[in-house]
Amino acid sequence: MAPFLLLAGLFVGALYLASSARLEPADYTFNNSTEVATLDPARVTGVPEGRIIKALFEGLVVKHPRTLKPMPGMAESWSVSEDLLTYTFYIRKDAKWTNGEPVTAHDFVYSWKRFLKAQTAAEYAYQLWYVQGAEAYTKENDENGEPLNSFDTVGIKANGDYILKVKLKSPTPFFMDLMAFYPMFPVNKTNIEEAMARWPDNNEWEMQWLRPENLVTNGPFTVEYRRVNDRIRLKKNPDYWDADNVAMNTIDALTIEQAGTALNTYLTGSTHMIPSVLPNLIPKLMPREDFEPVAYLGTYFYRVNTTKPPFDDVRVRKALAITVNRKDIVEKITKAGQVPAYGLVPPGMAGYVPAEFAALDPTAAKIKARELLAEAGYGSGGKPFPVMEVHYNTSEAHRDIAEVVAQTWRDQLGIDAKLQNQEWKVYLDTQNNLGFDVSRSAWIGDYPDPNTFLDMFVTGGENNKTGWGNAEYDRLITASASEADPTARLAILKDAEAILMDEMPIIPIYFYVTQNMVAPRLGGFYGNIQDEHFPKFLYWMNDEELAAKRADQPGAWEIVDDVGPSEGLYAPAWTGPVPSPSNN
Repeated sequence: MAPFLLLAGLFVGALYLASSARLEPADYTFNNSTEVATLDPARVTGVPEGRIIKALFEGLVVKHPRTLKPMPGMAESWSVSEDLLTYTFYIRKDAKWTNGEPVTAHDFVYSWKRFLKAQTAAEYAYQLWYVQGAEAYTKENDENGEPLNSFDTVGIKANGDYILKVKLKSPTPFFMDLMAFYPMFPVNKTNIEEAMARWPDNNEWEMQWLRPENLVTNGPFTVEYRRVNDRIRLKKNPDYWDADNVAMNTIDALTIEQAGTALNTYLTGSTHMIPSVLPNLIPKLMPREDFEPVAYLGTYFYRVNTTKPPFDDVRVRKALAITVNRKDIVEKITKAGQVPAYGLVPPGMAGYVPAEFAALDPTAAKIKARELLAEAGYGSGGKPFPVMEVHYNTSEAHRDIAEVVAQTWRDQLGIDAKLQNQEWKVYLDTQNNLGFDVSRSAWIGDYPDPNTFLDMFVTGGENNKTGWGNAEYDRLITASASEADPTARLAILKDAEAILMDEMPIIPIYFYVTQNMVAPRLGGFYGNIQDEHFPKFLYWMNDEELAAKRADQPGAWEIVDDVGPSEGLYAPAWTGPVPSPSNN
C-alpha cells in the first residue's frame, strides 16, 4: 500500500524533513512529541523524558518487552526474605559507567539518598517511602532543608561493593516493578560532584552535568548530541555490560509536537514510530498492520485547582464533572477504543473493583449540575460564575477535547470557559504552581496496581497538583501500605478512590489505549498495558522474519510499505532468526 500524506501540515512536515536531510539517518528514529524537561532520573515526571532515560541509564532490573516481568539489569540476581521485607540485590561486576568507573551498590545508595532529599525536589520521592525510614528522611528537615535524620536510619545499605540490601516497612507487592521505574535509576557520583566543583555559582552545575559532553551514564546508549526543539541523538554505548545484545547503533528521538507533521514523517519513512496520531484519521488507520491500539494503564483527566474559588467548593467541582460528555469524546474525538472514565483507576487490575461515580445522561446531568451550582450560590438568582480557563499542553487532540468540554460547560451550565494552551515545560510549571483553573492531565501507571494512581493524591503529594487534601483519604492510603492481606488491601484502596470521586479534585474523562504507529519490520516492540519499551531490545527483522510475522496476522489487516533494512539489523550476540528475549 502506498503511503498517503496529510494535506494539513504537509508543508510544515516537508520543511521539517528538509531540515533533517543533511544528517546521517539513525538506525531507528521515533517521535518523542516534545522537548524533554530534564535528563536527571531523580527529577523526571513525564513519559517523553522516561523514553530517553531508559536508553541512557539502567536500574537494578529492566522489564521483559512482552511480559513486563523483571529481568536482570544492574542486578544480575536478587533474593527476598521470607517475611517479604528484605530485598538483597547482587550487582553485576561487569557493569561500568561511561567514565570507566564500575557500577556498585554504593551508586544506588548515593543516588537514592539524593533522590530522597527534599532539596532535590524529586516529585517521585514518595515511591521509595515503602523503604524503612525513607519518608521521615524526606519530610523531616532543618531550617536549611537538610534532613534531620541520618541516612543510617533508612533501610538502604551497601554490603560491600556489590551487594545492596533494602528493608521495607511492610510487604510491597509491586516493589520489583518500582525497581524498573526510571526515577530509581542510579546516577554517577563523580559526574555530579565534579560539576558542582566546576560550576558552583547559581547552581549552574544542575544544568551542566546533564549536557551531552558531560553526562555520565550506565545504560545501553549515550547522548551523541542534542539539538533543542529538534532531536536527541543516542549512540550505542560500547562499554554497556550487555552491548552484544543491543542491535541499534544510533537512535534519534524527535521533538515534533504537531501530530499531523509527525504522521507525515512516519508515512514518508523518516520516522519508524510515533506515539500518537490525529484522532480524525484513526478510522482510516485502524485497518493498517502498523496501527494496533491496545488497552493502556492510563487515565485522561482534568485536575481542578481546589485552592481557588469557586473551585474550592465541591458542588462546583461535581457540577463540572458530571456534565462532561465522555461518550461523545471517545466516539467523536479520540475514536481508538478509549473507554469513558467515571473513576481514576483503569480496569484490568486483578482483584480490584473501581469506585466510580454515577454516569448520567446529558439531560439529567444538566439538571443535577445546575442544582449543585445553585446550592453553591451561582446561576439564576445567584452571583455570576467567573470566567474560567481550561488549561492544556500543545496537542491537537488535547485542544479538541478542551474545546468540547468548554463548549459543554457553556451550553449546559452557562459558564464562560476559555482555552489556555502552553508548551510542555511551561505547562508543567503552571501545574506545579497551581496557576490554573482546570488543567488537562494524565496518569500512566508506573506499575500494575491501583496504588500507583491513588497514592499521588495524598495531602501535599508531589504529584497531587490540585491543592486538595483529605485526612481520611491519607489514612486509607497509609493503611493500605501496611495491609498484608491482598483482598483487604484492595478494599481499602477502593474506599480511598470513593472519597476521591466524592470530592472531585479531579475530573476523569477516559481510559487510554495505545496509539503507536510502528514500522512492521521493527522487532522487540510489543503492545503492552504499560506501553513500556526498553530501547535495548529493539532490532530490525529481515525479510524472512517479517514474512513469518505477517503470516500470523489477521488476514483483514492492510499490508503497508516496508521501511528498515531488508537484511535486518541484529545485535552481535544474536544468532537465531528471532532474537531473545522476544520469543520467551
